[in-house]
Amino acid sequence: MSLGLFAAGISTFALLYSTQALLPAISGDLGVTPGQASWTVSAATGALALAVLPLSALSERFGRRTLMTVSLGIAAVVALLTPFAPNLGWLIALRAVQGAALAGVPASAMAYLAEEVRAKALVGAIGLFVAGNSIGGMTGRILTGWVAQAWGWRAALAAVGLLTAACVVVFRLLVPPARHFAAQPAGPRALARTIGGHLADPLLRRLYAIGALFMTVFGAVYTVIGYRLVAEPFGLPQGVVGSIFLVYLVGTLSSAAAGRLVGRLGRRGALYLAVGTTTLGLLLSLADSLLAVVLGLVLITAGFFAGHAVASSSVSRTATTGRAQASALYQSAYYLGSSAGGTLGAMAFHTAGWEGTVVLGLVAMVGAAGITLYATRRALAERRALATAR
Repeated sequence: MSLGLFAAGISTFALLYSTQALLPAISGDLGVTPGQASWTVSAATGALALAVLPLSALSERFGRRTLMTVSLGIAAVVALLTPFAPNLGWLIALRAVQGAALAGVPASAMAYLAEEVRAKALVGAIGLFVAGNSIGGMTGRILTGWVAQAWGWRAALAAVGLLTAACVVVFRLLVPPARHFAAQPAGPRALARTIGGHLADPLLRRLYAIGALFMTVFGAVYTVIGYRLVAEPFGLPQGVVGSIFLVYLVGTLSSAAAGRLVGRLGRRGALYLAVGTTTLGLLLSLADSLLAVVLGLVLITAGFFAGHAVASSSVSRTATTGRAQASALYQSAYYLGSSAGGTLGAMAFHTAGWEGTVVLGLVAMVGAAGITLYATRRALAERRALATAR
């Protein structure tokens, strides 16, 4: 189960962000601005954000494993068509279809784990799935960077499509049928009731906002970093820029360690640490030193994946019914944050350079810290009230 979902995580992130490391090459070949090229990423993440809720309803009706298999299969087929896009418009359209297809994986994966894995092991299991996401994001970007340097960005996209097809086979062979799944009504009224119940929960709303804010930073930084590194004073070639994404290995470690962080620091303590780590990385990346930029990316990546793993696992633990919809709402917020971060980050970079992108990230981290601080104060107030009542 773990290896199969790990493969699903690899394919999802490798496909979803397959054009991110290629944006400078796409801009040069198609003659478009960074903001226009960034839509090849934002279209995929935005379509995923819109599709994840309706697909979560289908997972309640037809099963998590079935939906994930179909979603990955369609996404792989579209991936093999994407290299033949004749212009930017077609490329963006195919990427949107790809993102909508991929929505079946986040719509089902966390609910599948919540149903099949013991509660004490849930954070670790979700952390491993998130680690697969980080490996996929890293592998996709490195693979596309070096293939693009040798044969162009279209060949790079074809390589990611072949990688995804292999992951689909591994997923289908390894992930066992669900033992605890029970089909639920998938009608619009039932879906609306479930979604309304989740949105009425203050804790879930805070977790959704935190996920969106962390992903805003991550989307902005990794959409723009390629443009910064190919320009002066760095002037790095495309393959080397793609290799910068090796820092995703740090995300693999920090997401897998999220369970231990929560055990030692508590959920809010782990989120404070994630916010602080990400903020420090943003500030460090301002230096015109390649070593400082890489170290900054390491800290940003570690903080983001830790925060994401804590927030997403907390959603699964908080929701006792309609877990697929609870996770889907989180994924919607998360990927809307990615779309907003990618587009706004590219616009900020075009207007004010890397400093503008960093300011956008810092604003998002102030928001995440404020939400966590509010939750801390509310928890303390409830404890004092309970102590007074006793």
